[in-house]
Amino acid sequence: MKLNFFHIRSGLGFVLMLLLTSATGLAQQTITGTITDAESGDPLIGASVVITGSTTGTVTDFDGNFNLSVPEAAASVTVSYTGYGSREIPLVEGQTAYDIQLTSGELLQEVVVVGYGAVKKQDLTGAVTVLSEEDFNKGVITSPEQLIQGRAAGVQVTQTSGEPGAGVNFRIRGTSSVRSNNNPLFVVDGVPLSGENTSADGNIGGLGNTSARNPLNFLNPSDIESINVLKDASATAIYGSRGANGVVIITTKSGAGGQGILTYETNIGIDQISKRYNVLGPQEFLDAYRSFNGDAATEALDGGAEVDWQDELFRTAFTQSHSLSFGGGGEDGSYRFSASYLDQEGIVEQSALQRISARFNGSKRFIDDRLGLATQVTVSDIHDDNVPITTNAGFEGDLLGNVLKANPTQPIYNPDGTFNQVSQTEPNPLALLNLYEGFTNTLRLLGNVSAEFAITDALSFKSVYGIDRSFSSRTDAQSRDQRVQGVENIGRLSLNDLQVNNDLWENYFTLNAPLGGAIDFQGLLGYSYQRFERIGKGASYANFRTSDLDIMINNVSSADQVNGTGAFGNSFRTLDELQSYFGRINFDIADKYLVTATLRADGSTRFGDGNRYGLFPSFAFKWRLLEELFAPEAFSDLGLRIGYGVTGNQEIPHNQYQRRQRYGNYGYNAGTTTIDGGGLGTVAFANPDLKWESTSQINAGIDWGFNNNRISGSIDYYYKSTNDLLIQVTSAQPAVQPFVWQNLDANVVNEGVELAINYIAVDNDNFTWDVIFNVGYNNNIVKDFDGLINTGEISGQGLTGAFAQRIANGQPLYAFFLREFGGYDAEGNSIYPEGDFQQFTGQSPLPKYTGGLTNQFGFGNFDVNLFFTGQFGFYIYNNTANAFFTAGALANGRNVSEEVVGNGEGNLNAPDVSTRFVEKGDFVRLQNASIGYTLPTGDGILSNMRLSVTGQNLFVITGYSGQDPEVSISKPINGVPSVGIDYTAYPRARTITFGLSASF
Repeated sequence: MKLNFFHIRSGLGFVLMLLLTSATGLAQQTITGTITDAESGDPLIGASVVITGSTTGTVTDFDGNFNLSVPEAAASVTVSYTGYGSREIPLVEGQTAYDIQLTSGELLQEVVVVGYGAVKKQDLTGAVTVLSEEDFNKGVITSPEQLIQGRAAGVQVTQTSGEPGAGVNFRIRGTSSVRSNNNPLFVVDGVPLSGENTSADGNIGGLGNTSARNPLNFLNPSDIESINVLKDASATAIYGSRGANGVVIITTKSGAGGQGILTYETNIGIDQISKRYNVLGPQEFLDAYRSFNGDAATEALDGGAEVDWQDELFRTAFTQSHSLSFGGGGEDGSYRFSASYLDQEGIVEQSALQRISARFNGSKRFIDDRLGLATQVTVSDIHDDNVPITTNAGFEGDLLGNVLKANPTQPIYNPDGTFNQVSQTEPNPLALLNLYEGFTNTLRLLGNVSAEFAITDALSFKSVYGIDRSFSSRTDAQSRDQRVQGVENIGRLSLNDLQVNNDLWENYFTLNAPLGGAIDFQGLLGYSYQRFERIGKGASYANFRTSDLDIMINNVSSADQVNGTGAFGNSFRTLDELQSYFGRINFDIADKYLVTATLRADGSTRFGDGNRYGLFPSFAFKWRLLEELFAPEAFSDLGLRIGYGVTGNQEIPHNQYQRRQRYGNYGYNAGTTTIDGGGLGTVAFANPDLKWESTSQINAGIDWGFNNNRISGSIDYYYKSTNDLLIQVTSAQPAVQPFVWQNLDANVVNEGVELAINYIAVDNDNFTWDVIFNVGYNNNIVKDFDGLINTGEISGQGLTGAFAQRIANGQPLYAFFLREFGGYDAEGNSIYPEGDFQQFTGQSPLPKYTGGLTNQFGFGNFDVNLFFTGQFGFYIYNNTANAFFTAGALANGRNVSEEVVGNGEGNLNAPDVSTRFVEKGDFVRLQNASIGYTLPTGDGILSNMRLSVTGQNLFVITGYSGQDPEVSISKPINGVPSVGIDYTAYPRARTITFGLSASF
């Protein structure tokens, strides 16, 4: 049916082309003219002149002149030029020469949403990247961060793995903190989110821990209108203690004025693994094993089968999404309803994500437009089908680790149809997958209601109440038939629930008043209160009498299925509050000089009475050089920005400044309840001196544009210093307190430059070409620190206690700390030329450069978009290779990668942590490529229809031998996070998506 449709459309297009050709063959006349700037009289080069209602036209030459043949029946021509208002020029009978003047359009009048208000783009004094729906990445998009991945200078967005709904690391201007959360503050329609997980994480017995899903997955990307990234402190300080890592403001779509519009969007995606591991085939494996162990051992190992375990695990996955919205409005208000459904299969068998969401945006004005009421509500229900891929599996490996090391000659099944499971240390991957069932259900509600009243024409008051509710439950069940240590013959079931109750109440006054003497003033004064409550409970069960996973999950409390001695549980409840006072003043002097100053005072219950409040000021200045007489005429925009500010960080666990105890085997913070045998014991002493982590930042930037902003951009320099770093410090054992939270006497400095360029190469009705480029450079270093902190746990046999990264003075955060590998000696043992000890290697997992390049083309009704992204100057530790791809692993009957065979390593060589497993991670990726066609719709019921095909992750150019260089598995030690370690990450997919959008 689709083929028939396209044939019919092609035939109609051919007939239409014939009709147009015939029409142009009728009586013609030639008109000429000159197009100039109405104010300066300068000729406009490349202005478009098109016969109104057609695609026939021309462009002006270097002198602004044009020459166009038009049918005698033509009534007018339409003249347009980038940055100028278009004009429709009536054609007068007998007149062939036209002198046309265009007046400048609304250059830089775009309104940008910032904290507690909006300003014109030309009035921005801080470093802000503005991205609208036209700028977003296309295709299968699960969370908002993916929409802008690679699109903003100095912003690094990395999905931790390819699993549907996986978490995202979002870094603005480098990594500043040594805690686990370096993500920015996300603000959705004016409601700041907590930044903590809203879905339950879990533990899969014998296989390790799993991470929580991305907390922003509840938002339907089709509902998002714009995303603004606030990067420097002068822009983020209005959010005080929560703005140290930047602020991302997400604005959702609202109804447009006029008659209601119904829009339907659908996408069908096909996903395949982008790169498989090059492990040995059956015969290659046996030959390689024989070289270490001889014929007899090889014959005993040979299972007689030929199994490609990757074929058994990976699949071609399908994704479908449907979104329906209806919106409209008038002069006194607007409304928009939307509902969506997403069903995304993962490329690993049985993994998937389903999301149903609904959203309402509405506003209404009363009392002669003096009172405005507005509300936004989102409800989302997410179901995740989990698979046993973890972050810290031991040498036995998780699902993916066992796929890589499984003997390719071992049959999958026994003759009786049961799984062939050789031993607990070499689990059958398909048994791990099929004798496990795991899923997470998360219901989330985010909403707010606001009222704004104009007290006078200059003074207004706004009050906002917001709620964020999340209810999540996770289930992980393993059959007693699974041959895994701690699971075989007993079974395991883990249940974890998490409830999040967050509330917001904000009130603020805004004053807009001219002060005379060409000075305009805007003031903001407000109060904010947020309450963060988290309630959780968990229970684990064992000693099941049944192997049926459904019975285990649904009848866990039945004595017929579970021995009561196998159950234990824990629960907690935490409550934190944040009270804030904030203010901002703006001066616009003579439309040339813009001054912005902010101050926020935050009080947090996460600190003791003496350090509860922190002050966070900022100051910024912009000089509109374009308004000065000495500004060169070549510029259409020219402005200088300078800003300085201080922001803070209080994202630490609940109640770390008081003495904490435990009851029995389970530790808790104040307010946490546990039920178990035993008595109270101290796990940490009080630290009343615990205080805010603070970040100061200076920014200097230039905004510029040429040729009426056909070429425009910005360049920024920043210097960011973070001190009083909050960190969990483990005590030297034995000690009465295992750990304590402290402020490190150290600075983390990020210094860099960002460049963004927009170039409108061609702009006429027949063909357009826009080029968008961004690049960011960042240098990260730790200063004034006299301690040493190890992190980056390395997993694998013989690697207990191994680590790969160290935080130290004079090094970047998470610098690699390794043995220098120099090859193998005659016995196949590793050579360490500088000694068998770990040292700094000068290699960092933090990229020095990030960038993106977009080319957008328009050919009549067709549009084409090509987007490349890249990261450079960083390294990856391949823990997967360290754990599984060694000669010792091969000699023990485990499969390895092709690179291991014949590389000179002996089977008794220890797989020590060394530079042998460090690789450059530099890459260039064709992240997004799309082609779309907008169908002519006429004046019927259908007002718009667009068809599209989009490719994601089409190819990557890199020297990294792992599955993908854009990876970051959580490998912390004692709560200190790591960066840039690859360990059996869920692989990334290559996706082709077919899309349809129609409006009625």
